[in-house]
Amino acid sequence: MKHKCKHNFKTKKLLTVALLMMGIAPMLGQGGASAISNAASDITDYWDPVKLILKAVGGLVGFIGGLRVYNKWTNGDQDVNKEILGYGGAMIFLLVVPEFVTAFFA
Repeated sequence: MKHKCKHNFKTKKLLTVALLMMGIAPMLGQGGASAISNAASDITDYWDPVKLILKAVGGLVGFIGGLRVYNKWTNGDQDVNKEILGYGGAMIFLLVVPEFVTAFFA
């Protein structure tokens, strides 16, 4: 009989602690909106330099891709079209994504 009473007391204790934690958790989470606002402003502050870096990387990928395509074309390789699509797609992706992200944060 004593064993059942101890088990019941532990269960009540555990439920009380769980209810207290559920009551306290919303009070601790109130600063979330300001944190998200601060993070968004930090991202917009850093975005212009990152955008320029992405455009420079896109230009570099396009230049290297152009050289590789020209080299394969002059050597008579058969997979020139795949190379053009691969490097062209990568360059377009690197040049277009910053504009979409800028529009998203504006």
